[in-house]
Amino acid sequence: MADTLEKTDSLEKTMTSEAAFDGRPAILVTLKNASGMSVTFMDIGATWLSCKVPVAGDEREVLLGVSTMADFNRQAAYMGVSVGRYANRIAKGQFDIGGNLYQVETNQAGNTLHGGPNGFDKRRWKIAEQGSDFVRYSLVSPDGDQGFPGEVTVSVTYQLTADNRVSICYEAETDTLTPVNLTNHAYFNLLGAESGHTCKEHIVELNALHYLPTNEVGIPLGELAPVFNTSFDFRKAKAISDDLLSDEQQENAKGYDHSFWLDPERDIADSTATVALPDGSLKMKVFTGKPAIQLYTGNWLGGTPNRVGGEYQDYSGVALETQFLPDSPNHPEWAQESSILEPGEKYSYTTDYQFEF
Repeated sequence: MADTLEKTDSLEKTMTSEAAFDGRPAILVTLKNASGMSVTFMDIGATWLSCKVPVAGDEREVLLGVSTMADFNRQAAYMGVSVGRYANRIAKGQFDIGGNLYQVETNQAGNTLHGGPNGFDKRRWKIAEQGSDFVRYSLVSPDGDQGFPGEVTVSVTYQLTADNRVSICYEAETDTLTPVNLTNHAYFNLLGAESGHTCKEHIVELNALHYLPTNEVGIPLGELAPVFNTSFDFRKAKAISDDLLSDEQQENAKGYDHSFWLDPERDIADSTATVALPDGSLKMKVFTGKPAIQLYTGNWLGGTPNRVGGEYQDYSGVALETQFLPDSPNHPEWAQESSILEPGEKYSYTTDYQFEF
């Protein structure tokens, strides 16, 4: 335990030795449970900074991340941040609500990615409440933020449970019709974030019958496609490397960077996805009430700063981002809940990452 405290203190010191964008140091919160898990969060970006699990008697960091504010500002991979107002992509940054056409700021290939150039990941969130096993962050996004209509109040609550779940609860309310799609962009490497290994040999199981094909810049082509007889069939567990880069869809993205549509009639008490090491020493299960999950195999991580003064390589970690399907505001025909939040409604979803060791 002393070693855990020493390492945690080191991260708290290095992340706060340099001020954030607003001239004040970040505030870090660390939660621990009786099983030996330790997780650390930061108010800048409501970011999940660290996730340490005990494996074979050793403490293993399984979450990709940085250890200084300078590197946090330099990285462009959204590591561990809370993403919003709209996660994933909106084509051309445009959408129509009730006959009103909105243009929001674009930041990738002429499209809007993860809320725009100044998304929620770049804001200082307020610590609204915290206890021994949770911390709740809140944020107010004003009307016109990045071009989005309406004032939106948002909260993200992280909880570390006794059964080794990192539970993330997203809530939001608005005073005007507006798209809302919140997620966390954590990357996991169960072999160790700084081990030098890629995630290619991780075993993935994903309970989805359909995925969403996209063009070369990640915009949906329009129709969901069955996973049957494709490289996107993870209904039976397989290594990421088994079918990596084996078709045109993956070649366009340099790997998996696609959304899988989840059966709306499924029991959300059951896990949606599982990531495991080949030897079974560590496993992570994902539970969510969201309608879709984006599988991203870290195809463009090369050059991203890591915690130890080096850089990650491509495929250093895998992300499982629970969310609405990308570009949903422009596809009301899709059979999912609306991604447009209405006044008087409450956006409320929970995603759990449970570790078995």
